[in-house]
Amino acid sequence: MECKMRNSDVCSSEEVARREDVFSCPQSDVSSADHLVVMVNGILGSSSADWKFAAEQFVNTIPDKVLVHRSKRNAAIQTLDGVDVMGERLSLEVLEVIKQNPNLHKISFVAHSVGGLVARYAIGRLYRPPKEILEGLSVEDSKESMATLGGLVPMNFITVATPHLGSRGNKQVPFLFGVSVLEKAAVLVIHWIFGRTGRHLFLTDDEKGEPPLLKRMLEDFGDCHFMSALRSFHRRVAYSNVGCDHIVGWRTSSIRRNMDLPKWEESVNEKYPHIVHEELCKAYDDKQVFTNNDIINDSEEELVTGLSRVSWEKVDVSFHNSKLSFAAHSVIQVKDNYLHTDGVDVIQHMIDHFCV
Repeated sequence: MECKMRNSDVCSSEEVARREDVFSCPQSDVSSADHLVVMVNGILGSSSADWKFAAEQFVNTIPDKVLVHRSKRNAAIQTLDGVDVMGERLSLEVLEVIKQNPNLHKISFVAHSVGGLVARYAIGRLYRPPKEILEGLSVEDSKESMATLGGLVPMNFITVATPHLGSRGNKQVPFLFGVSVLEKAAVLVIHWIFGRTGRHLFLTDDEKGEPPLLKRMLEDFGDCHFMSALRSFHRRVAYSNVGCDHIVGWRTSSIRRNMDLPKWEESVNEKYPHIVHEELCKAYDDKQVFTNNDIINDSEEELVTGLSRVSWEKVDVSFHNSKLSFAAHSVIQVKDNYLHTDGVDVIQHMIDHFCV
């Protein structure tokens, strides 16, 4: 898609301050943007800072189409409050943005790291099931015959280095080096470091007799329509680091078993030099059989199977040859294009394949 706006056309910092981290076209053209793009930060992060470059690129590349909101309700130490608490905050924040912009018709999410889990929780709260289709339904009322999120049509659900399977499995947190003693110790102490969010990531939050939150999010649980909401999106995409991400392992971010991890080679694509593999994974086939060697543990298998009941586009990224490979978990997101440009092609790929 051809870029039709210059960087100077993006809202100035003063305008952004007034519009609470919303990026869109010049004020005179805001009414033409009908697609809300919600960007969500990861643990100890800030969407205002972490997603600034990506927000600008979205608006520059898709002028008059999108209104980008960088969530600000879950920043810094607030990200330790738990996936559910952050998800509740995000859902309320999104509803406020929708109320302030009545021209909106569609909605997408772009989330980094734990933010992907928070977004999955939030959409479960925002989900509105389709109303029964009545004979003679008018065109104006046709929107009510489909599922919506806060009244908007779900389009793209994109996660970047998100631990969908949690962090408890073998080598799911790479900096523990797959050492069993360290991984078991992490389970015991993680809540001292990352609070309730740590418990959710390591699936140790089952003290009330309910399954851990990540397992509950595989179904429609109570008044949270987690799976129906995820299924309602036109497309779901998982961007994952194949290596050098010391925080989130490749399996958990790409929703795969060991046997499913693809062989990859360094990219020869000049436009997307860091993208080394892409595939469209159709919804899970219940008849598929796996051996014990294919399954790491029962909890991980339950999460893989549950999330695979919907189709996913999986995009694998490598920063092995980057000077900042040690920071791949953040580089894939592109915090500041003046400090580094290694992840710019990932953002461009995201935009080029975005359903407007």
